[in-house]
Amino acid sequence: MPSRRLFQLLLPALLLVLGACASHAPAKSDTPRAGTRDAAMAELQKADPCCTRFSQFSFHRDLPLKPTRFDVESSLPVADFNGTRSYFLAFTLPQKHALPYKIVLKSEMTGRWLHSSYLFAPSVVVLDANYRPMQTLDVQQCEYIGWSQSTTGALGSVDVDSPNARYLVVYTSGQQLNGSTYWEQSPTAFSADAPVKMAATGSFQISHGPNGPLYVGVMTPRYAKAVSEALCAKPDPQSSPGALSTLRSLFLPSAKDTTP
Repeated sequence: MPSRRLFQLLLPALLLVLGACASHAPAKSDTPRAGTRDAAMAELQKADPCCTRFSQFSFHRDLPLKPTRFDVESSLPVADFNGTRSYFLAFTLPQKHALPYKIVLKSEMTGRWLHSSYLFAPSVVVLDANYRPMQTLDVQQCEYIGWSQSTTGALGSVDVDSPNARYLVVYTSGQQLNGSTYWEQSPTAFSADAPVKMAATGSFQISHGPNGPLYVGVMTPRYAKAVSEALCAKPDPQSSPGALSTLRSLFLPSAKDTTP
């Protein structure tokens, strides 16, 4: 039959085409997707540690007298802190500042999508003039939604009360990397170009990662107010309305409130 004969002639060509398609199918890759926490962790693990002792760190940078943004990223040096590799920032502490004083540390979210968002959770070591640790601390960070980006984020602070304190090292510990921070709403809730499918309300635990924006500096009154009002856990609705409810009350007063 002609149709059968035609099929026999076309069959080898069809198999050849199918084989070519199979050979060009994309192979699965173990490389983490760019911009994710896994990709950031993989990049960190490839970096070579610069130092094995605090005395080898460079402390040429003075601690800012007001919170200043730094990007914790691959351009920074890397060291091993108690078995966990981390990027770090090193500062010389102000010697003429009245004691005691506080240092504020504020992290911002990395990533637009909730499932891949994370933040850099800082740990600190305060050193004396001989580079001996005086204080080591995993800084607890709490969410604050301010009127500007500079105060909005996850905030925490460190007390400096000893005249012997000379240097500050900021890194992230293994415990911090395995932890998370309470977050009352989606990281993109206030973004004008937030994805449509992103939840705009709710509470979440945001993972910690090895990199991200970090503000560091001597505490100012504006930041002190932000730290005091920040949320560290899901608030009790009977005692605290939460950050979003507070903002809504400012923009959407109740029907009973008719005072101009």
